[in-house]
Amino acid sequence: MVNSKLFRNFALEKERNGMYDVKKVREDFPILTREVYGRPLVYLDNGATTQKPRQVVEAMVDEYYNVNANVHRGVHFLSQQATDLHEASRETVRGFLNAQSTSEILFTRGTTESINLLAFSFGEAMVKEGDEVVVSTMEHHSNLVPWQMMCERKGAHLRVIPMTDEGVLRMDALEELLTERTRIVCVTQMSNVLGTVNPVKDIIRMAHEREIPVLVDGAQSVPHMRVDVQDLDCDFFAFSGHKVYGPTGVGVLYGKEEWLDRLPPYQGGGEMIQTVSFEKTTYNGLPYKFEAGTPDYVATHGLAKALDYVRGLGMEQIEAHEQELMRYALERLEGIEGMRIFGLPLTSCSSPLAPNRGAVISFLVGNIHHLDMGTLLDRLGIAVRTGHHCAEPLMRRLGIEGTVRASFALYNTKEEVDVLVEGIERVRRMF
Repeated sequence: MVNSKLFRNFALEKERNGMYDVKKVREDFPILTREVYGRPLVYLDNGATTQKPRQVVEAMVDEYYNVNANVHRGVHFLSQQATDLHEASRETVRGFLNAQSTSEILFTRGTTESINLLAFSFGEAMVKEGDEVVVSTMEHHSNLVPWQMMCERKGAHLRVIPMTDEGVLRMDALEELLTERTRIVCVTQMSNVLGTVNPVKDIIRMAHEREIPVLVDGAQSVPHMRVDVQDLDCDFFAFSGHKVYGPTGVGVLYGKEEWLDRLPPYQGGGEMIQTVSFEKTTYNGLPYKFEAGTPDYVATHGLAKALDYVRGLGMEQIEAHEQELMRYALERLEGIEGMRIFGLPLTSCSSPLAPNRGAVISFLVGNIHHLDMGTLLDRLGIAVRTGHHCAEPLMRRLGIEGTVRASFALYNTKEEVDVLVEGIERVRRMF
């Protein structure tokens, strides 16, 4: 029998306390207590992947030990129970995004596969030679390369929304880019490099005035802010489980049912079929038409538990905590000699209730190479990301090769920011 204790929403207990207690939150993440090179781990690479609370890991272990069976295909008890958990996870995602129906929730391996799925299926059905796809300067490669591949295959053209030096998209330029040839607009809600929170609701409104659908890449935004796909009115939305405290190898593509009905399957095989003969195959209904093969049903359950966890803490409380942390970090980092921070300055950031910069800070210090800075910070127990962050076109726009990136999460503290600042100062003095 499933251990029901593991399926409780532990995070709700914290919410009832009325205060966001980051020390208690950290108790749910065992990895944060370990040491690296003899120093306490300071994990600031959350933009790449977040750590997992014990509630997620224990729920997945419990399912493997007690409920493991292939979903949808068996009449026996374990298969039916596993199917129930898998489909309950789909309902959890639906509620988290406020989608209208579970038919609009497709499980994938992550944001990258979600966008590849859409680029292929949308391209096959909706794009012809001479058509155009609009992306932005700050897109992650995952929301750029699949569209480039589709454009090459279909003879279409890629158009790019430019940005200001501060990392703000030029909406006036977008107005000119949207034409009768535009078939889809693909834009990130939050930059993984600059932290810029884009005005996607305005972008969607502008596109819809011309009957152009919009894909929102929510890989970076979902962990940090409340997302309501009906309020946004986006046509498609993608995110990854591992960036929102869930397991790796699982993600979601949300699509309005009216759009998903019009698109062909991305892959063929089991599960996505209704009938098969040598002469013809008919496809399953939504969402299964796009879910060929055995899904990672244990990971979908883990994803649901992660979403329950953050929702239990309260997305508004998480956002407020991270905004306070980001502001504190910006204030301290700006005091370092030679510090160069990319994106909106602190004075341009709005209130925590309506932030236009998420909890990501990319920087360089003097002439210190980003790889040298990251390597030496690692020896001090500080985990940051270095390089182009899968956003090479953005780096070229900024005129640099790469940055050091500190990205914050619901379990980070001001004390960790202090350790980061002290580490940077130590490295700076070495050079």
